[in-house]
Amino acid sequence: MSQSTLRHSLLALAAAAALSGCATSSNPADPLEGYNRAMFKFNDAVDRAVLKPVATGYKNVTPDFVQTGVANFFGNLSDVWTAANNLMQGKGKEGMSDVMRVALNSTFGLLGVLDIASEAGLQKHNEDLGQTMGYYGVTPGPYIVLPLFGPSTLRDTVGLPADLAADPWAYKDPVNVRNIGSGVRLIDKRAQLLDASSLLEDAALDRYEFVRDGWLQRRRSQVYDGDPPPEPQKKESD
Repeated sequence: MSQSTLRHSLLALAAAAALSGCATSSNPADPLEGYNRAMFKFNDAVDRAVLKPVATGYKNVTPDFVQTGVANFFGNLSDVWTAANNLMQGKGKEGMSDVMRVALNSTFGLLGVLDIASEAGLQKHNEDLGQTMGYYGVTPGPYIVLPLFGPSTLRDTVGLPADLAADPWAYKDPVNVRNIGSGVRLIDKRAQLLDASSLLEDAALDRYEFVRDGWLQRRRSQVYDGDPPPEPQKKESD
């Protein structure tokens, strides 16, 4: 996603925050629920009109081995920032494993198209600046649905510019190749979620609430590496 798109997203967020007095929520983690539901509806409309049909066509006509290669290639690029965040969190073993993954896949794995590292027993991790800030005790803040980016929190939104800037593909030249690659990356990611989104559409009574609660729970698990502490008990009113 371009820096211009990010700026527009954050401007929309600021406008929503300014109008947040008009939006009420019974969920303390989601004080901007009115805005968030409107943005969720907008993102869903874009997805149904553009992303999902294109991703469905991509999945139907693209051979499985090509899809795997695309996912591996961009996954290898993401391992660079993952390694940096693991090292910033003091996770030396995981960070060095990520460095070895990048080195192995970038050479013997044909620039990451083949995931040789996983076959060699080097586990793939997924870390970003939001998780690093959470590791050091920064609270998530309110739940936010960003235009086009989707679910987030205030903490993750603050970390998003650094996550985007740390993406090696953001500096790929020429620009037309970068843009084509970014489009393919987005479509491939959406194609990976087709089965899950279809299940969501069939099962969820309130899709917004289902996505919000599931995303927040998963994000908390990511920050604590799958072992989150018990959530503080709510005090009962007298």
